[in-house]
Amino acid sequence: MEYKTTAKLVIQSCDKDLPGVFGHGCVLLLQGIAREHSLNRAAKSMGMAYSKAWRIVNEAEGQLGCKLIERDGARGSTLTPAGERAIAVYEELQADINNVIATKANDLIASIKK
Repeated sequence: MEYKTTAKLVIQSCDKDLPGVFGHGCVLLLQGIAREHSLNRAAKSMGMAYSKAWRIVNEAEGQLGCKLIERDGARGSTLTPAGERAIAVYEELQADINNVIATKANDLIASIKK
């Protein structure tokens, strides 16, 4: 029998006064912005209200202490270099976590079956 293990990475400031986190949902939203060149269209493609998407990005920017997107009114939105790096770093960390968990889970399951 095969098993699948998952863990969801979230990055959050130690400042308990800051709302939100930087996680998988925000990464998907940022990827949508990169693809659509619009926060509104990215939100719609995810079935999300624009106001929620705006809040997610705003809170993630607060958590990370940098701008993730450039908003240009009618021209739409684009990722900043920090936004592009945030996606890449998140994806790398998540892949590392997935590999560690899969290895440990396989070892655990093998030891249980002995």
